[in-house]
Amino acid sequence: MKTLSQEYATSAYKQVSAFGNKYKEGNPERKQYGAMAHKLPVLVRQAGLIQALVFVETRGKESQRRLLEDLANTLGRADAKTFREECQKADLPDYMWLTRQTLAALEWYKRFAESVLNIKPGEEGVE
Repeated sequence: MKTLSQEYATSAYKQVSAFGNKYKEGNPERKQYGAMAHKLPVLVRQAGLIQALVFVETRGKESQRRLLEDLANTLGRADAKTFREECQKADLPDYMWLTRQTLAALEWYKRFAESVLNIKPGEEGVE
């Protein structure tokens, strides 16, 4: 039996690797995805989960919205929209749990953005 962290790691690795295989080194899409993987946990902590999700949904580039889709998949949701709607309807304890789980999964996306995509923290790519 795997822990949630192990499941998140496995899923995040598969998704980040697939993205990296699709967009080779130097591609701006790759940099935008990786940069958002580094910045999204900060947005969640500063603004809140729903606000961060909506920000990326509405203002992010396609590759950044792809990160939301990948994250939703890792968390066992059908898509980013379904995940956002679930967060919006959640009562406080469930919302806090969703936030913790999101941050736990995003930790793996950050790690793999750096190791697989070779995107370091602070690299530009998010506007």
